[in-house]
Amino acid sequence: MLLLASLLIFITGCAHSYLGERYIIMRLLKRDGLPKLFGGTEFTAGTLRFAWHITTVAWWAFALLLALASQNALSSTRVLQVIAGASVVSAALPLLFTRGKHLSWLVFLLVAALVWLAI
Repeated sequence: MLLLASLLIFITGCAHSYLGERYIIMRLLKRDGLPKLFGGTEFTAGTLRFAWHITTVAWWAFALLLALASQNALSSTRVLQVIAGASVVSAALPLLFTRGKHLSWLVFLLVAALVWLAI
């Protein structure tokens, strides 16, 4: 049951990112009237993109935890490793989509480092 749940949430994450990008984000960004922050709409567009896709990162982390639990391979160390990994990927998204202007990447990277050091 846990493996099936893991698969379902992983597929949901894939669908969320792909379909959301194709049918929501792209169409939204084509509209006029996006707020112009930091001199243009690029920051706003990047923030919308990474905020959308960060949900998928969290769901994939949940899927991995469920898959590990289904194999009785879940320990507190594994949970922390998954959280640290998801935090690193979460830091990469604002770095990529906003070129580091959205400072959430610093927080996610700090979380990853603190969790990894705690392991």
